Amino acid sequence: MTDDTKWDLEADVVVLGSGGAAMIAAIAAHDFGAKDVVILEKTGMVGGTTAMSGGMLWIPGNHHQLEAGITENDEDVVAYLDALAPGTLDPDTLMAFMETGPEMIRYLAERTPVRFHAYPDFPDYQPYMPGAKPDGGRSLDNDAFSFARLGKWASRVNPTKMAYPVRGSLMEAINGTLDDATLAEREAGDYRGLGQALAGALFKAVLDREIPVAFEKRARKLVKDGSRVIGVIAQDATGKDFRVRARRGVVIATGGFEWNEMLVKTFLRGPLTGPVSVPENEGDGLLMAIEAGAQLGNMQHAFWQQSVLEYEPQHRAAKPNYLLGSDERARPGAILVNRAGKRFVNEAANYNAMGKALHAFDAGTHTYANLPYWLIIDQRYRNKYQTFNTPPAGPTPGFMMQADTLEELATMAGIDAEGLVASVARFNAMVRNGHDDDFNRGDNSYDNFYMWGDADFEPPYRTLGVIDQAPYYAVKMEAGALGTAGGPRTNAEAQVLDWSGNPIPGLYAAGNAMAAVLGEAYGGAGGTLGPGMTFGYIAGRHLGTHIANV
Repeated sequence: MTDDTKWDLEADVVVLGSGGAAMIAAIAAHDFGAKDVVILEKTGMVGGTTAMSGGMLWIPGNHHQLEAGITENDEDVVAYLDALAPGTLDPDTLMAFMETGPEMIRYLAERTPVRFHAYPDFPDYQPYMPGAKPDGGRSLDNDAFSFARLGKWASRVNPTKMAYPVRGSLMEAINGTLDDATLAEREAGDYRGLGQALAGALFKAVLDREIPVAFEKRARKLVKDGSRVIGVIAQDATGKDFRVRARRGVVIATGGFEWNEMLVKTFLRGPLTGPVSVPENEGDGLLMAIEAGAQLGNMQHAFWQQSVLEYEPQHRAAKPNYLLGSDERARPGAILVNRAGKRFVNEAANYNAMGKALHAFDAGTHTYANLPYWLIIDQRYRNKYQTFNTPPAGPTPGFMMQADTLEELATMAGIDAEGLVASVARFNAMVRNGHDDDFNRGDNSYDNFYMWGDADFEPPYRTLGVIDQAPYYAVKMEAGALGTAGGPRTNAEAQVLDWSGNPIPGLYAAGNAMAAVLGEAYGGAGGTLGPGMTFGYIAGRHLGTHIANV
């Protein structure tokens, strides 16, 4: 394009997307000097997957952690992450995350309505690894945020994936510390916790700065003048082109590509069948970056999360809905089995690591040995625990199979009956002996964290319990994901690199749209949002501070 191009809109900085990484990029760009910032949002809602999530951020060395007396040093962080993704991390971007993450948290506290607090006993996800924090400190929880502060804009925030609104922080919800009076006050003020609090507070910061959000503008193509990105062509709801000039640069923060079947099959290490993110994450940013000459990285990985198909769409253009399946498998009286009826994993392991176990390949049968797989529980379990979106002792949902015997259940599900009966018998015997000899479930602080298991019991029985009370139930599980982890590579300033390793002028990336800074590593709760928002902040800071208008 040339200087006489007709633009529908001009701005210093154009941010594509409106999740956590996108909104902080816009806010930081504005605050650091790029006063004219605009957000292009594909849908009619803001918040992306951030709004649907638990909203926690994994940021080692944050000031809340240090103020709680939990020390930190760089050597431990590097040792931990290197153990999770050995030999694959880029030193420059890793150091940028470690140095800037705590700065971002202070910036949010000082300049925005976002409020975090330490969750001191929330353990790192692999607490047995060198450099880990088995007793927590690196993961930050959100204070509840009043959506009444958003006024008419409150209805523009994506809803949560939770079955009911959480009126407090995660720590308040899990520990049950809200009294009736406080809860009533929170309900009156439409307070929300988790990802709703984070997305709502970030959106308030966007509104406070009068940063416009152009809704229903799907970015489709980056505009270049020579090697420099100078704008973007989006499409409105009618399919008409909407051209936006970016005098300083464009930030790609459009999320991953988990809802794009072609891209999933092209890049990922194994099947992804049940994404739990917003269905608009179809790889728009990735495709634009590829066309612009971006170098790609980490394309085989995703942030894995177990899920359950709740229902198939009734309209051909609609997407299926998947429920989170993280908590159910870790409680006492639950196991996961493959088609042979065999357990194949520590069911209380973190969801990202669990996802990798699903891709074990059997060369003899040329199949994925652990796909499909099922959750197996009994009536005792159903009487005590909420199971997906069904309350204790509630009606059996349509996606759950029920039978009076394990043999009947296996036949219904398509599981080897002899294998299932033997697996349940062996598991029950190990539970009664107080140790899972097969997979060491319940041997570490993560397995026994009361959020996943049952705090009524002491370890290891927070996660270990027998399965022996008919009727029995099976739920077919999916190889789901919170999002994909691959995309354009960036440098330490969040600038997208070309295949020669040089920055593409005017182009930045953050969040799940970029090649994940931590590679396949998932350090702890907030392992996506922490690095993703840090690089959103870095992108905005660089655009505001170092880039002149052109």
